[in-house]
Amino acid sequence: MNSLKPGLSWVRLSALVFGFAFLYVPILSLVVYSFNKSRLVTVWGGFSTEWYGKLFANEQILQAAWLSLRIAALNATCATILGTLAGFSLARFGRFRGRTLLVTLTTAPLVMPEVITGLSLLLLFVALEQAVGWPAGRGMTTITLAHITFTLSYVTVVVQSRLASLDVSLEEAAMDLGARPAKVFALITLPIIAPAVLSGWLLAFTISLDDLVITSFVAGPGASTLPMVIFSKVRLGVSPDINALATIMVALVSIGVLIAGIVMARRTNATQREMKQGDMQLAFPE
Repeated sequence: MNSLKPGLSWVRLSALVFGFAFLYVPILSLVVYSFNKSRLVTVWGGFSTEWYGKLFANEQILQAAWLSLRIAALNATCATILGTLAGFSLARFGRFRGRTLLVTLTTAPLVMPEVITGLSLLLLFVALEQAVGWPAGRGMTTITLAHITFTLSYVTVVVQSRLASLDVSLEEAAMDLGARPAKVFALITLPIIAPAVLSGWLLAFTISLDDLVITSFVAGPGASTLPMVIFSKVRLGVSPDINALATIMVALVSIGVLIAGIVMARRTNATQREMKQGDMQLAFPE
C-alpha cells in the first residue's frame, strides 16, 4: 500500500494542476493579449495600452456597461426585498394556504431552461402591451422585470437556508418581552441574516450583469446590455478592446474577492481573540 501512495499523490497533483490550468490559463492569456500592440489577438506585436484608450472612447460599450450596471443594481435590490420576504415566509410560517404554489413559483426559475423563460416573458410583455399598453415596447423596464423574475429565486433559497439554521428562541424571547413581530424582524432577525441577504444581493447582481439569453428575448432596439454587445462583437471576431474590457472586469472581481477575504480574515481573527480572552477570564477569574 505504501508503494501506491506516491503514484496516487502524483495523479492527484497532476489533476489539480490540469484543472487550474484549464480554468485560468485562458484568462491569463486574455489579460496578456489585452496589452498586445497588434490588432491580431493571436500574434504578439509588442506591449501597448492603446486598446484601453480605445475602449474608454467606445460609446457603444460605455453605454451598454452603464445600462447593465443600472439594471443589475435595480434588479438586485428588488429581488433581494422580494426574495427575503419569500424566504422568511417559507421558513417561519409553516404550513399555510398557497405554500406549495409559492414554493413552486420561487423554485421553478432555477430549473427552467433560460430559452423557455425568455420566450414566455416575451409573450407576456407583448400580451400586456396589447391589453393595457404597458410596458410600452421592450427596454430597460422589461429587462429588469425579467431579471427579477428569476434572480429572486436565488435570494429566496439563500435566505431560507440561513433562517432554517437560525435559533428561533431568540425571536421568541424578544416577543415574550413585548416586541411586535415587525420590530423583532427589524432588530433581531434581519441583522442576523444580513450576511445571507448581502450574499443574495451580490448573487442577483452578478447573475443579472452576466445574463445574455433571457435579456436577448426581452430587450428592444436601443437597450443592448454589455453581454449583448460583447456577444455581437465576438461573432465577428475577438477584438483587442474586448480583451481590455474583460481584463478590467477580471481586475474588479479580483479586487472584490481580495477585500472580502481580508474582511473575513479580520473577523475570524477578532472572533478567535475574543474566544481566547473569554477562556482566559474563565481560567483566571479576578
